[in-house]
Amino acid sequence: MRRSLPLTLLQDIYQKSLYTLSGHGVRQVEVLKEAFRHVPEDVTSDFYGEGQIIAEFEKKMATLLGKEKAVFFPSGTMAQQIALRIWSDKKQSKKIAYHPLCHLEIHEQDGPKMLHEFDVTFVSEESRPVGYEEISHLDESFAALLLELPQREIGGSVPPFSELLQMANHCRENNIKLHLDGARLLEVLPYYEKSAEEVSALFDSVYLSFYKGVGGIAGAILAGDESFIEEAKIWKKRFGGDLISLYPYIIPADYYYEKRKDKMKRYYEISRFFAVRFNQINGLYTKPKIPQSNMFHLYFEKDIEDIEQLLKLVYEECGVGITSRVQKKDNEYFAEISFGDAVTVIPETVIEKMFLTIKQNI
Repeated sequence: MRRSLPLTLLQDIYQKSLYTLSGHGVRQVEVLKEAFRHVPEDVTSDFYGEGQIIAEFEKKMATLLGKEKAVFFPSGTMAQQIALRIWSDKKQSKKIAYHPLCHLEIHEQDGPKMLHEFDVTFVSEESRPVGYEEISHLDESFAALLLELPQREIGGSVPPFSELLQMANHCRENNIKLHLDGARLLEVLPYYEKSAEEVSALFDSVYLSFYKGVGGIAGAILAGDESFIEEAKIWKKRFGGDLISLYPYIIPADYYYEKRKDKMKRYYEISRFFAVRFNQINGLYTKPKIPQSNMFHLYFEKDIEDIEQLLKLVYEECGVGITSRVQKKDNEYFAEISFGDAVTVIPETVIEKMFLTIKQNI
């Protein structure tokens, strides 16, 4: 079992740190203000899913993902449940398959089962991403298979692209719809050396988040063919997601997408650099050992009290907050590290001092 620990000490340290490893910095009102500074005051808001500001963004994202249409949602949880519901209704089957650590399974309070009565089949072991062998038994009775790229709960791991092709072919041959949980799709493109369109082409529907690697306020895109998206818009109304205006989310989503879309390779390279350095220190190791995206899980071979003191010392000696949260799984402690703009402003001398401080005190 995995559980979060009530580490108010680490949260306090992280917020006070001069530098932080993960993300794009502390989420403050300035993030919203920055996105709106360039917007003329007479720009007209969207209105219940209609209007130029939302239509242009949806078209832009549909083009990025190589799909006919796209629709903006206030949350990815809503978008993904709706996607699977549409495929389930079309097939007249409640059978859905996904990884046991899928977001729908562990973060949505049984929403997929309580709201849609999905009959869920887990594919793959918890410790590894879904591969072709794990889904090869799925037959025509299944409505949809969901794949998450990268798989956050196992450190951002992904299957080889060749296996994605095999899984896509199997789904087409068995009339199983393939849905992409691409919350962090942009972050895994450098590893695959593919475009968003090339990866999305394997999937019938695609979800993309705008607050994770992109660093916006909130919101998500769901993309697919025209008939799928028209149904998704109806379900969006049913779920209460068709707010009177979504521009407070759309404008930051577009702004930070443009600001960071070309930085994903840099974030990926940074994650590989840090993984190598952490793995060189006795008492630390990363999963995966060689990152496949801009993230990994950093494991500590210490008990929680020693981890707290080590992270506190790094903060005091170097001004660096490594993480605000440590989790426990199978009697091991780890932190999720996801690289963005924040790490790029840390001087090299401070980074070297951080590694030295850890090495000397772990």
